Amino acid sequence: MAIRPTILQKGDTIGIVTLGSPLEAQVIDANVNTLKSMGFNVILGQYVYSQNGFIAGTNQERAFDLMRMFDNDQVKMILPTRGGVGVAGILPYLDYNLIQRKPKMVTGYSDITILLNVLYQYSNLITLQSLMLIDFTPNTPAYSYNQFFSATSTISIYRQIQNPPGMPLISRVPGNVVGPIVGGNLTSFVDTLGTPFDIDTRGKIILLEETHEPVNTVYRYLNHLKLAGKFEECNGIIMGECTNCPVAYGKSYEDLIQEFVVPLGKPLMTNLATAHGPYKAAIPIGAMVNLNTFNNTLTVLEPTVSY
Repeated sequence: MAIRPTILQKGDTIGIVTLGSPLEAQVIDANVNTLKSMGFNVILGQYVYSQNGFIAGTNQERAFDLMRMFDNDQVKMILPTRGGVGVAGILPYLDYNLIQRKPKMVTGYSDITILLNVLYQYSNLITLQSLMLIDFTPNTPAYSYNQFFSATSTISIYRQIQNPPGMPLISRVPGNVVGPIVGGNLTSFVDTLGTPFDIDTRGKIILLEETHEPVNTVYRYLNHLKLAGKFEECNGIIMGECTNCPVAYGKSYEDLIQEFVVPLGKPLMTNLATAHGPYKAAIPIGAMVNLNTFNNTLTVLEPTVSY
């Protein structure tokens, strides 16, 4: 059983770190104020404002900030400012034994999903594909906040993950399977194939989503995962949104699902509100889930936090 981090409650301290690309200081400050207005204390990483082109500081600096948050007993949750690129660069500099001894909730999406899955694989820690600091604004939909706090601030044995009204889940290949859920951003996982941080899909339910990539590039990445055995090894597949993914050579993302993913023959659900879309479901990476495409349901089978 994976380790459940501590429940997040008002008055708790959230540690803010920048682990990939930089975020403007004014955005960080404004969104930190939003967190404070919600009743949370906030600690900023030493390098949270760092900028070095498309990377926020060196790999060692960003890893240092993350480890300092894990080692700080006051911090209950670690919240990255944004994703971008470069998160894989910090992975060799993390102390996975310390993280396992001092587990905390880490949440995010985009390139952060590399970290989320590695923390599950190396430290047996449940993490969360959900909001980042950049999302704590007045414009964030209530659905996304409700998903975030239902996963971080309530303890329930069964939590059914549902889309917002008017956005149906679509089951494509019938099946009823159970397993830990892994996954996240497709580009990010292709980035780690063949490395010590390669995503492990054996006996898992894999979730994939993408943004701003033409469909022929999405095909290239999916085929890479297929050749690497990631679909053969998994129990089921969930395809999230491909936001702002242009049609290529007359083929759409919908065509790609129908012509490439469906023939894989694994229980398949599509259209989950994920990550780069306007509505963000909270997906607990490493938690046991039931994917039932007969009933068109995705259910988390265990609490994702503990007292």
